[in-house]
Order: sequence, then C-alpha cells, then structure tokens
Amino acid sequence: MKRVDFKPKGILSAGVFWQRSVAVCRKAVPALMVAALLLASCGKDNGDDPGPGPNPPDPDPTPTPKTEYLTFATKTANQISVKEVSTGEYEMSMTGTDPYIFTNSLERTNPADSCILTFQYRCDKEISFLQLFFASTPSSGVSEDRSVKVDGIPASQTWKTWKANVSESLVKFAWGKAGNCLRVDFGDKSGIKLYIKGIHFRGMTEQEKQEAEEEEENSKSEAAFENNLKTYLSTLYPSSTSVTSVEAGLTKITVKGNCSASGSYSLCEIPPYVDLLKTTKFEFKTALTDGTFSKEMDRYVERDGFKYDRTLSKWAIVENGDTKDKLVSHARYATEIASTQQLPAAKPASKKGLGGYHLGGPESDLDDLGITSITMNVSFVGMMSLSPSGNSIAHEYGGKTYYFDKGSVENYDKTLQAAQKRNIVVAAILLVAPSSSEVGKLLLHPDYTSRGIYTMPNMTNPESVNCYAAALDFLASRYCQTGSPYGRIHHWIMHNEVDAGLDWTNMGVKPITIYTDTYLKSMRMCYNIARQYDPNTEVFASFTHSWTEAASDSYASRDMLDLLRKFGTAEGDFQWAVAYHPYPQDLNDAKTWNDNKASFNMNTKLVTFKNLEVLSAWAKKSENKYKKTIKRSVWLSENGTNSRTYADMYLKEQAAGFAYAWKKLKKLDGIDAMQWHNWIDHPEEYGLRIGLRKFPNDPDDPMGRKLVWYAYQAAGTSTEDAVFEPYKAVIGIDNWNIIQEVQ
Repeated sequence: MKRVDFKPKGILSAGVFWQRSVAVCRKAVPALMVAALLLASCGKDNGDDPGPGPNPPDPDPTPTPKTEYLTFATKTANQISVKEVSTGEYEMSMTGTDPYIFTNSLERTNPADSCILTFQYRCDKEISFLQLFFASTPSSGVSEDRSVKVDGIPASQTWKTWKANVSESLVKFAWGKAGNCLRVDFGDKSGIKLYIKGIHFRGMTEQEKQEAEEEEENSKSEAAFENNLKTYLSTLYPSSTSVTSVEAGLTKITVKGNCSASGSYSLCEIPPYVDLLKTTKFEFKTALTDGTFSKEMDRYVERDGFKYDRTLSKWAIVENGDTKDKLVSHARYATEIASTQQLPAAKPASKKGLGGYHLGGPESDLDDLGITSITMNVSFVGMMSLSPSGNSIAHEYGGKTYYFDKGSVENYDKTLQAAQKRNIVVAAILLVAPSSSEVGKLLLHPDYTSRGIYTMPNMTNPESVNCYAAALDFLASRYCQTGSPYGRIHHWIMHNEVDAGLDWTNMGVKPITIYTDTYLKSMRMCYNIARQYDPNTEVFASFTHSWTEAASDSYASRDMLDLLRKFGTAEGDFQWAVAYHPYPQDLNDAKTWNDNKASFNMNTKLVTFKNLEVLSAWAKKSENKYKKTIKRSVWLSENGTNSRTYADMYLKEQAAGFAYAWKKLKKLDGIDAMQWHNWIDHPEEYGLRIGLRKFPNDPDDPMGRKLVWYAYQAAGTSTEDAVFEPYKAVIGIDNWNIIQEVQ
C-alpha cells in the first residue's frame, strides 16, 4: 500500500499545508478495491473508450466576456499522449504513472474573485486525484511546497463539470498574474483516457460563497479544538483530583483515584462517541466524596439500545456546575484488562517476514524463504452485514447480532492456518473501506473525502461504535482462541499510513492533534477488545517514511509518535507498537544508500533503509518505551526496493537494496522484524516492481523468482555472505561495516 503522492523522480516533501477550501463539487465516491489482497485502484473501468460524442457540456454557471480559457502547452506533456481536438479541447491518454502537463501562461491577470478552477470532461476511468503546481513562469520550475492536491475526476461517459475552490492557494502563492502558469498532474495511473475542455477560473456562486463561509467557520472551530487538545495534554492537573487507575474485570469496572479538593465533584464516564473537551455537561456521572476513592461498577450497562461494554470508555473528574462542568483531571482509559484465556506470547523467531501474505501465491515460499512473521490485509466492511444471508456467520455483540460472510471468513481461516502450522507470527492490517452498504454507511467517517482509499472508522455515535466494536470483537474472538482452530492473529496494525491520512485513513483535512486523538480512539478500542482474548496482543501504529518532513497535506510521523506518547502519559499508557514503512526516498530507485534526505540524526527528514539506525535509536530511548521500561515492538511492516524493469541491472540493484537493508537490520536491536512488500509484483502498484517474484502474467517468466528472492532466502543463513557478495560492488562498498552512529 503505497503513498499516493510519490513521483518517479522522488518524493517531494513540504510542511503540512491545510487547504481548507479544496472541494470538488460532487458527492464523495467510495474507492473500489481492485484486489482484495493489496491496493485500491486509482482507475475504475467505466466501459469502453468514451470517444468524441454529441453530449453537450454542462453550462458554465457564471460565464463572462472577460473569461480567459486556459490552454495546455502540449510539448510539456510528461507520460501523456495529448492531441488538441479543437481550440481548448484535448484528448489525453495517460501513458505512465506520473502524467502531467503545463498550461500556457496567463495572458492577463486573473480577477481576484475568480477562485474556482473548472472544466468540462469525459473520462473512461476515475483519476484519483489532481495535483496543481502554481508556477510563476514556465521556466521557474515547480516545487511541492507551491502545490495543492485536490480531489480527482470521476469516470463518466457523458460530459460533466469538475470544479475546485483553490482560493487559499491563489493567495498563499500570490498566483494569478499575467505570465503565471499551472502544472496539472492527473493522478498516478496509466491507461486512462480523458477528454477535457473549457478550462478556466471563475467567481463563486452564492451557494459556493455560503459553503466557503461554513467551511471557514468549521475551520475556526477545529483550530480552537486543536488548541484545546494541546492545552489539555500539557496541563498538569493537581494530584488532589486525579484518576490513578482503571481496571476492567470480567464483570466489573474499577476506577480508583483521589478527590481531596473542596466542592462538588463527580467521576464522569466518557464513551468513544463523546468528545471530552466539547462536552459542557456530562451525562454519565458518579458522585465523589472527599478523599481517595475506589468505585466498582457493572462493566455492562444498557445504553442507547445496546449492551454497552464500559471497557471502551475513559474516566475523568469534573467539578460540577449549574450550566457547565469543569474538567479537573486527565481522563484515563482501562489499562488493566482481564482476559478470558491465557494465550502464550509469541515473537518472530527471526527478523525475516513477508508483507501482505494471501491465498493464491506459492505457499511453499513460507518455508523456502524461512518466513517467521507475516502481515495480512483484513478489510472487514465488505464481509459484514446487519442482516443474515444464506451463507453468513452470526456474531452477537452489544445486544445486537451482526453477520459475516462465511466464504470471506474461511479464506482468512486458510491464510491464518497456513501461518499457524509454521509458528508464524501474524499481524492483521485493519482497513475500513468506504462502502455504500449499511455497514459501510455506519463506519464511514462523517468528514471522509473521496480522496481517501480507506476511511477512519466512524466513532461519533453509539450505533457506529457498536458496529465497529462488533467487527473487532468478531475477529479477536475467532482468531485469538486457545488451540487456534482457525489460525491466530497475534497483533493488529491499525489502518494504513496514518501520517498520510488523507490518502490512506481519511477523515478529511484535520489538524494533527485532532486526527491523532481520533486515531487513538480506534487503537484503544481494538486494544481493549483484543486484550480480553489475548493478554499479549499489541496494536501497531502505521507510518510512512516521512520522519520530520511531512509530505503535502500530511503529517510527520515523529510528530504523531510524540503525540501517541503524550496521550499515553495523560490518559494511561498501553502497549502500542510501531509499524514503519522505510521505503527508499524515491520508491522507484532501489539505491537507497543514496537517499539524501535520510541522515544519521534524530531530526532526519526521512527514515529509509539507509538510516534505520535512527528508528532503532528512537525505540530504545526510555521516554518512548512502554511504561518507560519496556521497548515497544517495531516492525518494518511494509517496505521493499524496486526493479524498474526485469533487466539484469535493475534486478541486481533491487537485490542490493535488500542486502544493504538486511545487513543493517540484523544488527539493530531496536527493530524486531521486517515484512517485505510486495511478495509478488502487482500491476496496480503504481508502476512499481517491488516484489520478490515477477508479475503473474509476465509473458516470459510468470511469477518468476527475482534475484531479490534468492537474496531474501539466503538472509540469516550460512549462505548469506556468499549470496550477498556481488552486491557490494553495486553499492560501492568493500565490506558490510555500514552501521552509522546516530547524532
């Protein structure tokens, strides 16, 4: 599961930029999965090539005689075959994974109120996103920090209108003078045909002005909430009003703490669907008297039509007020959770694992490669329903019955049983796919935008919380059983690459603390449910290689890690872990040792295979450990090097990239395992060939073993040095003493 924002020339990065007003004026279209095992496709078939046709375009809502229609400089096209059908109308075929083209320069200054970029289009497949680069002149070049991503172009065989409000970008980049131009990047998929015409800027309609005002108000509200969260995390509440522990027994919840202040105080329960800092009067209260307290309460209560498990709640002390309660402590989650069974702890027998394992590939690779850990994608929305079918498994949770497709579940069983019989440790990657089904509607985050391949789960109301918890409970109860009859899931990777949340775990554009607070709710729900079945299970937070330098519209992974730690300090630490994706700086280029943004200090921009020492050093610092004493598990859960083609030179570079990474990994005790991604080259993986095996449909050697397969097989065995020997010359070294000291 790659970042959507890479370019073949490398990942261009910049600070986080909140583009509030970017809004393609259409309803969110859920992304469809091309392959259940891997990725969402950015190109959805919508029938045959649309071809030129008679369908009239939608009328421009505000045409004026002064409108300047933009034209494309066709000679600047990159990986686009472009033909001007008539003046200002173009036929485009995307021929690669980095399709872009420049416009010709503006002939006159763009009116200040013309901030809606719009055009007419027809397209045979969806383009998942557009990226607009605001260039001063055609010769000035472009940079990521003068760009913005906007939503993509839905497939349509009839002429449709596309539009995006880019008002903030026009102001931020002082763009719109005569001579300025745009570079337009049409997603990152080849094989798409687009017809486009009537490209221009226009003013906002009254409705759009109202929407922009509402968006601005919402932005101000979120900025205030972000500041309140930061204040909450940094506040040192007095020990005289504190919740010191929350224990979840099999039938009771016990909350302990101190309340020695004078006045009227209550212990408040905050379910996941209640925002602690947005609540003025708390509903679920228990009166407190002066002194230390220990409150034992029923774990299960009838609430909102469900049998609610209070293990999912957090608890805080408030000073009671007539119209507003005052928070006087941090809230605290249950950190001691009774388990119904004692499954043994399991650690990978070696550091060598496989990412995205699935049925359909050669199972013998698990043995031949010496695999001791795997990850597997679990996208449960499509197999879950609110009503039974003739082929479903019923699961009761919270007083309500949910149903899971038996065929899908049994496929997971077979995958996990293949791992179980080999004592392979498994981490399930929990993915919430956007869907129009009943379950999909419940779990789609209310602020989800169609740019996201997956959604952050909706935890804003009791029904959605119960549905999400039911899915987690079904998976944990089935795959965390004594004897592991269906196979075992040992750990849980929560969603995908959350520092690139707009693309991979989408809840709209959010400030980092708000986003992390929501992500933590999801992590806590999984942890507090799974620990009821397995006292040793861990939940992993998933990150890209962006350490301190966030890509556009994203977060820096170290900032999010710092927030996870701060929330744990405030609300009770739990055994979360790290699933890191240290791909090379340029995902196309296997020569990771050349990564110039990966340095050997804790403030490096990226953490790639080149500087894994930084991640290992981070994990060993006491402030980052669980309870400051236990090192958190760190898996390189998705990573690989690419072979641009199957030419011998590129296959050697790919294998050399792995050898370089492995020689570092085996000596870094802060990192516990790696899971190579991809197992088998996949045609929908943005033009990459990062698998250990070739494409299944390769005409000369279908699913053939690449050089990296043999290097991977040798890693950790007596033949390692002999097999790795030729790759020293590729890297340009004469020995494997490549570990660097971190500054």
